[in-house]
Amino acid sequence: MWEARAVQGRGAELLEWARAQELAAEPLRRELFSAPQDRVLVLTWWDAPFDAELPELPEPAADLITRPVHRWRFESHGTGD
Repeated sequence: MWEARAVQGRGAELLEWARAQELAAEPLRRELFSAPQDRVLVLTWWDAPFDAELPELPEPAADLITRPVHRWRFESHGTGD
């Protein structure tokens, strides 16, 4: 999971920046989300062990974001059905 907060009013620009980023390998799935306060979230799904070395989205230009990017990894435990 990759999450960043754009400078006020630049959320659409950050979303397009994230969409344009190419990774060294393609995940099984990649989704982009936006939220209030110009936040952008990118979720990627990989067929790899939790501790595998995986490509990550870089930091955007410092003048586009209000703070460093947050990154977390999660492990799926099913849908809860």
